[in-house]
Amino acid sequence: MPGLFHKFGKNKNMKEALFYKSLPDKVVQCRLCPKFCRINPGDTGNCMVRENQNGKLYTHVYDKISAINIDPVEKKPLFHFYPGKQILSIGGIGCNFHCSFCQNYSISQCLPSDYSLLKDMTVQEIAGQAARIKNNIGIAYTYNEPFTFYEFMADLSREAKKFGLKNVVVSNGFINEDPLKKILPFIDAFNIDLKSFSDRFYMKYSKGKLLPVLKTIKTIAESNAHLEITFLIIPGLNDDPREFEDMLSWISGNLGKNVPLHLSRYFPQYKLTTEATPEETMVRFYRMAREKINYVFLGNVHTPDKANTYCPFCGYEVISRDRYLVNTKGLSDSCTCLNCGAKLPGIIC
Repeated sequence: MPGLFHKFGKNKNMKEALFYKSLPDKVVQCRLCPKFCRINPGDTGNCMVRENQNGKLYTHVYDKISAINIDPVEKKPLFHFYPGKQILSIGGIGCNFHCSFCQNYSISQCLPSDYSLLKDMTVQEIAGQAARIKNNIGIAYTYNEPFTFYEFMADLSREAKKFGLKNVVVSNGFINEDPLKKILPFIDAFNIDLKSFSDRFYMKYSKGKLLPVLKTIKTIAESNAHLEITFLIIPGLNDDPREFEDMLSWISGNLGKNVPLHLSRYFPQYKLTTEATPEETMVRFYRMAREKINYVFLGNVHTPDKANTYCPFCGYEVISRDRYLVNTKGLSDSCTCLNCGAKLPGIIC
């Protein structure tokens, strides 16, 4: 893929990027994600944050954040990773996808130089702040695509471990195997956004591809990291029941029945004006998913009973949720069901 022409101002925090190859005539090829951008001197790649300067690739988003907040861990969403706790969440700028329905397009679809609220924060400052927050379990890399600020995230995740903090990545999963495997030992949990089970959808509406995402999901599932998946249901675009059944079969067959699946309701956003997903569709897909997956949740729709966790062995309600109000009264400290005593797979307390 050719580079995109964008000129940056001077950036004192600029850092040489990882995962790129030098080519003739000072052209570089970025190898961070499956787009493999070939970038001419003075140009940036598809994600808009990595620039070729005289034959070297640099990132413009090291030590820079667009947002920092304390969030419930359920907001990531992660329902089975320290339920009821909170996590310091940070975001940056840029994305290697260009989803027409992006909810955070103001930070994902712009240049760092165009975002006036971007501010400097060092690895040490963020990790130290996270460690001082009471009842905070760690740091979540979220809001935009975290792998666009890979170098920053890699260093910060290592620093966080020095404080005994957890690291959480919320991602589209469009990352090459080598960089993924290098950062995996430092990441405790992922939520991967599986946008569709159709390559055509990925190419048309996200400007990406499905297979690399599935490979990422399998790699994470085979690691020690906790994994949850989010699927945004968009009317007329990715809500074909047969395709959804194929997705469920792939998840249960490749990842097992205990990977939490979040079904999220779409609302018009960014460039996509399709009407919001009907609640009946959400409930229908929830029931279909429950046939093959033990832990299924509805998001962006207020149906409290369909946001709860039930014991897959006895059906007892072990965790109840009303938006971000979480009650773990049916779950023991050792992650067992208080009704039948079974150890609940796929839940980290």
